[in-house]
Amino acid sequence: MSSEKLLKKQYYPVSAPLYNYLEKYKRVVKTTVFYQDLLRFQGSVVVYDQNNEDTLWVRVFYNEFEKKEIDLSLKKIYTLLHSDGDERNIKNLTVDYIDFCTFGNSKPFRVKIRNLLNDNYTHFYVKIADASRIFGLELEHILSPNSINFLVYKETLIEEHIVGIPGDVFLKHHLDKCTEAEKAQIAKEFVKFNERCMIGLLGDMRSYNFVVIPIYDYDHIVFKIRAIDFDQQCYEGNFKLYKPHLFKENFLFTKLVNDKLKKSSIEQYQNEERSILVKRLAGFEERLSELLEAMKANELSPTINLERLKKETYKVTMDKNFKNAKSMGEIMEAALNFMKRNYNSHHSME
Repeated sequence: MSSEKLLKKQYYPVSAPLYNYLEKYKRVVKTTVFYQDLLRFQGSVVVYDQNNEDTLWVRVFYNEFEKKEIDLSLKKIYTLLHSDGDERNIKNLTVDYIDFCTFGNSKPFRVKIRNLLNDNYTHFYVKIADASRIFGLELEHILSPNSINFLVYKETLIEEHIVGIPGDVFLKHHLDKCTEAEKAQIAKEFVKFNERCMIGLLGDMRSYNFVVIPIYDYDHIVFKIRAIDFDQQCYEGNFKLYKPHLFKENFLFTKLVNDKLKKSSIEQYQNEERSILVKRLAGFEERLSELLEAMKANELSPTINLERLKKETYKVTMDKNFKNAKSMGEIMEAALNFMKRNYNSHHSME
């Protein structure tokens, strides 16, 4: 892959059709604290990890008056995310800390909420409500095996924390400890993840934008891979940027695939992922259709990116629906329809 630099992405406002869609599917909820409110912190300190390395997060502090108001609002948001706003146990919750990340496009706040009765805790994120990110979250919810929990109110987006080991951390500290069988299973999952991102046009899936999740079965560990950052949904013009295996940051994952899997196995796992996608599309037909209509009505990328992606996807598929697309939403629709046609055609000949 070339060393093409990813340009900083701008925020795209939520259109009326998208907001209506979010309201219909209960993604919209009123909150009393907004992203801009959290920016009024009075000071901060750098957060280091257990190896004393800078995490690129800073822990922020507020004056006493604002802290009480913000903490209460954040605890209410927690109840909205996890119990439909049931505040009966809110007195047992506390905000342990609020962190702010200056790295990347979204500049999120990370909030840790702890239950005082049992010390269980969870995190969620407060971000600017960017339309492309919201479409990415919804498409992940529909297309992937993973349900996504998030809420939107005006210009603020609340996302639940996705549990897992960041891909770059996994490569650095965990991969060498895996057995050969586990490495082969990780390779299989990376092939499926790569296929899902490419078909769903989720870009910039470098190792720190997805997590590896070890799941303990009765006699072995199963690994899953899932995205955690949806900032580059239908944004890039370069089709290669929707293929995780081409990023240099993912080289060791790609090497695993080449070392552990034969070409026939790779094709098998790609077909398996397409099969799962086709079944999921059938189960979400009405919802997906409404989402795509909202995508078509919402600007998601500069015109130069749209025109380039049209040409590159047409060159790969020779499908005129890509060439004639007038928006990223239409390219997304063309990609899903192309995948369905190819899958159905392949199986009708068997």
